[in-house]
Amino acid sequence: MDISRTETAQLVGHRGRVNFTRVETDAHTMKEEVLTGLRSSPKRIPPKYLYDAEGSRLFDRICELPDYYLTRAETAILKQHGRTILDRIGPDLCIIEPGAGACGKGRLLLGSRQVSAFVPLDISTEFLRDAALDVADSFPHVSVHAVAMDFVTGLDSLRPLLPPAAKRLIFYAGSSIGNFDPPDAAWLLGRFYGLLDEGDGLLIGYDLQKDRNLLHRAYDDPEGVTASFNLNLLVRFNRELSADFDLSRFRHVAVYNEAQSRIEMHLESLAVQRVRIGTESVAFDSSERIHTENSYKYTVEGFDAMAAASGFGRLEVWTDPASYFAVGLYMKDGAGGSLSLSGKPAHADNGGAKHR
Repeated sequence: MDISRTETAQLVGHRGRVNFTRVETDAHTMKEEVLTGLRSSPKRIPPKYLYDAEGSRLFDRICELPDYYLTRAETAILKQHGRTILDRIGPDLCIIEPGAGACGKGRLLLGSRQVSAFVPLDISTEFLRDAALDVADSFPHVSVHAVAMDFVTGLDSLRPLLPPAAKRLIFYAGSSIGNFDPPDAAWLLGRFYGLLDEGDGLLIGYDLQKDRNLLHRAYDDPEGVTASFNLNLLVRFNRELSADFDLSRFRHVAVYNEAQSRIEMHLESLAVQRVRIGTESVAFDSSERIHTENSYKYTVEGFDAMAAASGFGRLEVWTDPASYFAVGLYMKDGAGGSLSLSGKPAHADNGGAKHR
């Protein structure tokens, strides 16, 4: 995809500096994507639109909820094995974190002197700017190069923006890969492969298959934070697209699709209604749903096979004691995978989805 504009600035914190780049690509506008999704059957919205500044803040609250096991399990794995992971890659390491959000997971690896540079990527410009400055202040030995971008559709433009380093490690945390349908997930792994050189690595977190009741509690919490996160999508459309969604006429729904091994998030219409979006309008039947996000659940063997097809060889996989979650370290072996890496995935607009 061609870059329409790249803006770079130096941000100065209390102790460190951030090289901050904002990349805009020639993509469909939000209004075009939203109208196309709402006029499809079934209705769907790219999950990247969940992550405006308020959505990112609400997601951080979700990660702190008692039933949201993913963050705790992954954090425990990284705290226990982080040093081993970095030792397997080597010194003078540049860590690239797509969908970095508040950079909470990345920070667990940045204390090591083996890390020389950190490149957080996120679609939420305001949220990323603040997080990157905080990282620079906390880790003055690390060169921080933050890039605000839709990393899926714009990943090809990233290589010239990367700082020099002996090794690169893409760190894709939080089971974000589970937001993509399997063909699109494999496509994204192929894009990661293309960004790396032989001997570089991919550190990736993915959620494991488990009891559906645990999954329901994680994605439909009794405090209603996940519901607020999902409904904030409509708040954003009202604000940015001059829409007139009535939030009292929609509800958050999370269901486990056992055949697909995935949690699905939806917004369900509670009445027959018509919603205006700018000068356009979209009709809803009662109980009709907007599919807003997926979160696929894997086996270690299944994920290994997908990574291998993209050219990655598994070095090691760690799980938490309950085997709820896995963090895998995969290396680019230089042989390439069996997948075609041209074009784009069917639902490339998943680009902003993160840490689910």
